[in-house]
This record gives sequence, C-alpha cells and structure tokens, in this order.
Amino acid sequence: MRKEAVAQIRIGAEQAGQRIDNFLVRQLKGVPKSHVYRLLRTGQVRVNSARIGADYRLQEDDLVRLPPVRTAQPSSPPTDAAAGVELPVVYEDEALLVVDKPAGVAVHGGSGVSAGVIEQLRVQRPKAPFLELVHRLDKDTSGLLALAKKRSALTAMHQQLREGQVEKHYLALVTGRWRNARQRVRAPLRRYLTADGERRVNVDADGMSADTLFVLQQSWPGYALLDAELGTGRTHQIRVHLQHLGFPIAGDSKYGHAETNRTLRGLGLRRMFLHAARLSFNHPLKSEKITLTAPIPQELDAFLQRITEDSTQ
Repeated sequence: MRKEAVAQIRIGAEQAGQRIDNFLVRQLKGVPKSHVYRLLRTGQVRVNSARIGADYRLQEDDLVRLPPVRTAQPSSPPTDAAAGVELPVVYEDEALLVVDKPAGVAVHGGSGVSAGVIEQLRVQRPKAPFLELVHRLDKDTSGLLALAKKRSALTAMHQQLREGQVEKHYLALVTGRWRNARQRVRAPLRRYLTADGERRVNVDADGMSADTLFVLQQSWPGYALLDAELGTGRTHQIRVHLQHLGFPIAGDSKYGHAETNRTLRGLGLRRMFLHAARLSFNHPLKSEKITLTAPIPQELDAFLQRITEDSTQ
C-alpha cells in the first residue's frame, strides 16, 4: 500500500459531464467504491472548495481536491480473461474506437470479473484523456463494440441510440425448425434476479418495450442462421425473444436447453452462437455514414461447416 498526497485536478472539456463518483473511481485506482463514497459523504473530496454529493456532474474548469488516500500498490498483471487479449481494431479516429470483441471477455469489470475490455484499453492507452463504452455486449457475445474517445462523441452516439439511428445486426444460430423468412417480435422485457442473485430477463407485459426483426439467412435440419436487427437495446433482448418463440440460441447457457447444449458441445460448439456482425451509424462529429462489419469467428464458421457437411450425408 502507498499513501497519496493531496491532489488538485482541473477539469477539462473531455472530463466535463461525468458524475463525481465515477470520476473518483477512475482517479483513485485501487480504492474500494465504499471508501470513495465515504470520502464524498465526509466532505474530504471538494469541488471549487465546496462539498458536493455523489451525483454532482463535473463542469469544465472545476477544481477537484482529492485527499490523501491509501491505494493498492500494483503487483502482478491481471489474470482475468481480458488481460493480454489483443482486441482487433475495426475502426479508429479522433472520436471513436470500434473493436471486435472475442466471446468470453466481459466489456467491463465487476460481478467477479477483475477486468474487462474497457479496463484493458485504458491500461493500454494510459495517455487517453477519455475512453468510455458507447454500448455493451454480453460477455459470451462476440463482435463489434464501440467506445468513445471524446465526451462529445459519447453524447452524440447515445442520442443516436435513443432515437433509433444506430443499426445493430447480429448473427444468431437457433435450434429448431424455423419457418418464416422475416419475423418481427415486439414483446416487452423485464429484468429480475434469481434466488442466487443472477441477473435474468423474461417476457412480461409489465416490462419495457422491446423490438427485434429476425431475417432468415440459411437453414439446415434442426438449425437456422438468423440476422437479428435490434429496434431497441434491452438486456439479453435477442436471447430472450428467441427463447420466447421457442427457438433458443445454440449454446446459450442462460436461456437455452441444457441437454441440447451438451449435444452441441459434443459437435464442437463450445460457446453461444451470437455475433455482433454489423454496426451502422452517423459519425458523431462528421457528416458521414459509417458502416462496419466483423467477420464471423472461426469457431462459429467451423460449426456451420460441420452441420452443412452432416446435412449432405
């Protein structure tokens, strides 16, 4: 452990707009969140010499006083699955960074995960003044993940998401005999916690509105490859809508069939078959349309080849 000195930090344009608690968590690396909130409650953190609450949003030119605190001395590199994983960069400029996230890597730390994509990228880019997630992907989903390098870009991208101007297409392989060339699902979703504290989602009339368009790409006996376009961005939306229809995603450990998934593992599919394949949006700082694609991962492509070969025998 080491003790830090008093620090005075002048807030710049790229830091403005953040909540003070989130700002402190990033500044005071190694300090538990509970201690961060204690510093705020007791007035040890001040902005422009005044006490502030945890929900205060920083303004440009604010002067933040950070008290001396004891932080954990870094020892060994993180051992989380995200550590050391090279994230292919699909697109980058002064405003945005889009990577092709592998399956099995969380987008952020927490809930037993020591580090995720955002923590890894911040370590790799220590001089970056700003880096925040534009949206999220489930840990077991691969594909396109966008991050903002400027607060103005983050704000603009979030506005596009709210207004439905961002097109997000996923590839999902479902089990069962899918019949419709196109099928739109509008079924409200509700989040809840299981008895052991695990986050889940189900279709519920009292839930939040959710809209997904499924378009058949290819079918095999017992399987169908779908393009899923999100009209809304609810937690686990594609997975739960497909389960609701009776066509769970192959390899989905939360919403799929355990016995079917065991069979799939024997055939070589050892992950959920859900991939964020295409992302289209208006550049947040320029007048141009950006469309990005991420190729289907090798392990998913290999499984498609396997079922194709089996269906022709």
